[in-house]
Amino acid sequence: MFTTTRRLLLSLALLPAGPAMADDQNLTMGVGSPVSSLDPHYHLLRSNNEVAQMLFDGLLTTDARAQLQPGLAESWRTVGDDMWEFTLREGVRFHDGTPLTTDDIAFTFERIPQMRGPGASFSAMVRPVQRLEIVSDRIVRMHTSRPAPLLPTYLSQVMILSRRLHAEATTSDFNSGKAAIGTGPFRLVSHASGDRIVVARNDQYWGPKPQWAGVTYRMITNDAARTAALLSGDVDIIDQISTSDLERLRHDNRFRVAETTSLRVMYITLDGTREPPVPLLSAQGDRNPLADPRVRRALAMAIDRRQLVERVMEGAALATAQFMPPGSYSAIPDRPVPAADPAGARRLLAEAGYPQGFQITLMGSNDRYMNDARVVQAIGQMWTRIGVRTTVEAQPYATFIGRATRREAPAALLTWGNSTGEVSVLLNSVLRTPNRDRGHGAANRLLYSNPAMDALVAAAEVEMDDAKREDLLRRASAAALDDGMLVPLYLQNALWAMRSGLTYEARMDERNDPTTVRAAAR
Repeated sequence: MFTTTRRLLLSLALLPAGPAMADDQNLTMGVGSPVSSLDPHYHLLRSNNEVAQMLFDGLLTTDARAQLQPGLAESWRTVGDDMWEFTLREGVRFHDGTPLTTDDIAFTFERIPQMRGPGASFSAMVRPVQRLEIVSDRIVRMHTSRPAPLLPTYLSQVMILSRRLHAEATTSDFNSGKAAIGTGPFRLVSHASGDRIVVARNDQYWGPKPQWAGVTYRMITNDAARTAALLSGDVDIIDQISTSDLERLRHDNRFRVAETTSLRVMYITLDGTREPPVPLLSAQGDRNPLADPRVRRALAMAIDRRQLVERVMEGAALATAQFMPPGSYSAIPDRPVPAADPAGARRLLAEAGYPQGFQITLMGSNDRYMNDARVVQAIGQMWTRIGVRTTVEAQPYATFIGRATRREAPAALLTWGNSTGEVSVLLNSVLRTPNRDRGHGAANRLLYSNPAMDALVAAAEVEMDDAKREDLLRRASAAALDDGMLVPLYLQNALWAMRSGLTYEARMDERNDPTTVRAAAR
């Protein structure tokens, strides 16, 4: 205990005592999304995962373009269609000196299904593995009940724990720092929930050593406050830049902006599966107008995606009519973004029996995603122009997502970050017919069911040939998109601003990675 405490105190001495300008040794990051836990298996949430990847490692990782790279496993291969083999690096140790073993991989796979977190679970990431075989002190084989082409991709999200260190550890033990001992590039120094996390460089790290002796990860959820912290020098780099600040930062030579089209697609859900009466939706007769595909097409046709991108998002997004960025794996190559057609939308409404339109409430958050409240307001105005009288309710995310989950929102602005670099997880989680035992449709709030799409997703799940699997995923996406209950709007840009002396490679998965923040060449 004395040794551990002394190490933490020595690490803490490397860091600034309070909010301060960074120097050549220490970095302060201002981030917009809070972290709910330091337990790497508690909640499948981007902000949690990015902190977990400072302290822990997965068997694999991904680069800025969402491509798989070696992690704790230096290599991996298939052995037939129902087995994956991973070879561990030699000499990897946890922060306290405990060596990494293949038994730690087994322990991690045992622990994850037992976790009970508040939201998306890591269980789906390990579910394909039916049996884990320890071949030697460095080789582990994962037997699957059927072909599992995406298993390596899933495992890039799963952090490895130690049976010796973590067998009895609770989530509270991780949050207190007692169990936050990993193999990652940084060691935990302190954790103030909802405020900041302080880490120090792991000088025994198996991979490239981070440039920074210490990193302070400050959670500043208010956009204006986060930008103000950068301008004042309290932080060195911020994420999720408000579009209202973007041009100013781009043209201020004291700062540098890094950006890329992200894997995060923003979309509108239209609850056409609910039997009437539908909350917050009023139409003549006893029908749910959203059940009619002509009405859904009309609402989609009324949306001017280019106007959303140019005027609301101020250029910090890419208009889309599908779920993936152009050129990425599983993107549909020939699906153009349609121009808005209000006149055509009104004709479709009349054809569907709603020449005078109807009343609807469109919900969204006002504190979670870039310009979220402004986006729902703009879409509400576009729908009202075609005769669909729209009430907009933009509210704190915690309130909104609860109401959306209870299906109180006939129409809602939602999102999915395709962090695996392809569309299968979105299709499986958001659109597949719900089946809790199989892990299908975990985020399918509409209870949408499309048997043709389900069959294509099921075939893609077991197709080991990349080209054939991509074709199946494209066809599955098209089947869901043609139904129109999810209307893609745009792919949000991933944005960072930093002091001019720094560089950062913008990541498509939006992750903050202090190991790739570097001092610019002078």
